[in-house]
Amino acid sequence: MTTPVAAAAGAPASKTSSRPDFAWDDPLLLDDQLSEDERMVRDAARDYCQEQLLPRVREAFRNEVFHREIMNEMGALGFLGSTIGEEYGGAGVNHVCYGLIAREVERVDSGYRSAMSVQSSLVMHPIHAYGSEEQRRKYLPKLASGEWVGCFGLTEPDHGSDPGGMKTRAVKVDGGYTLNGAKMWITNSPIADVFVVWAKTEDGVIRGFVLEKGMKGLSAPKIEGKFSLRASITGEIVMDGVFVPDENLLPNVKGLSGPFGCLNKARYGISWGALGAAEACWHAARQYTLDRKQFGRPLAANQLIQKKLADMQTEITIGLQACLRLGRLIDEGRGAPEAISLCKRNSCGKALDIARTARDMHGGNGVSDEYNVIRHVMNLEAVNTYEGTHDVHALILGRAQTGLQAFTGA
Repeated sequence: MTTPVAAAAGAPASKTSSRPDFAWDDPLLLDDQLSEDERMVRDAARDYCQEQLLPRVREAFRNEVFHREIMNEMGALGFLGSTIGEEYGGAGVNHVCYGLIAREVERVDSGYRSAMSVQSSLVMHPIHAYGSEEQRRKYLPKLASGEWVGCFGLTEPDHGSDPGGMKTRAVKVDGGYTLNGAKMWITNSPIADVFVVWAKTEDGVIRGFVLEKGMKGLSAPKIEGKFSLRASITGEIVMDGVFVPDENLLPNVKGLSGPFGCLNKARYGISWGALGAAEACWHAARQYTLDRKQFGRPLAANQLIQKKLADMQTEITIGLQACLRLGRLIDEGRGAPEAISLCKRNSCGKALDIARTARDMHGGNGVSDEYNVIRHVMNLEAVNTYEGTHDVHALILGRAQTGLQAFTGA
């Protein structure tokens, strides 16, 4: 007898089949959910990252050096502004591809992914989305190729999670604006050619401006002594009476919606990237505990170790499925900012926990950069904080659920 459910589903007759295979490193077969083009992009990114970035990262991190030529290499591969159309120098790929690239880059190092994300999401995106056609033609092709490096100035010495309180001011003068103020913790700023800076005008409205290296009164000193993201370069942006011509004002956005739109693009990439770093730590911990023998057997033969590996596998697998779904929603125009906050918060928090656990599973060797996991731990401490802290994203999600904001006491 055919039941109504079976009839509606067109279910075939049951038959005995062999037990499905289980891929320990891809339990829900994420790879099968990608298109052929998406897999090609992922594979190209993986090859470059493993063959070109990985051999450089240990010395770069030790010496706090960012190799400028990496931007040219990424540009040649289409990594910079990858979702922007080919008419402006981008690769024109979808957001799933962008996420897959971020995952592979951060599998090597969060600093490298940060440099790429800033260029793509925080510099090229606002010029593309909020700029004039003249600005797009002038800046985007050279940013896409890596000939120019860009940075994004929103965070200030006294204003991080509260960007609306910024003190940087833009005063209207004949032919343009005069900018005064300072921005802090700015990835790429010491080597930047292009600066997307957000400032308040005299009427209190936040506007975006494109500044260029060499403008009088503009400087970008390097921040020394970081213990995180050491393979990327971070600095300040200091503006002392910088004249910015009218044509460098981003004309198509006003208010915090501008910088927040950029941050959401970056947070999406971080969601994928942080899990790439987590995967590197998970795989390293698995291999180390298989190879390392104590009391006459591999560490991996212990229940505690297997439980930790299972936890890593579970969180990464579920997190990647969420990122993939989010990418599809963004490509469909349905990716809500709150959904991006959910994934950014989940990926970064879980990745940091996984990295710390992997470091512990390496025992004393875990503090040596020969094993890479300590580098990921140090990086992910910053990744969990920037582009919206773990708790700030919780407040975004709390507001979405309750209709009540808890950012201030008002």
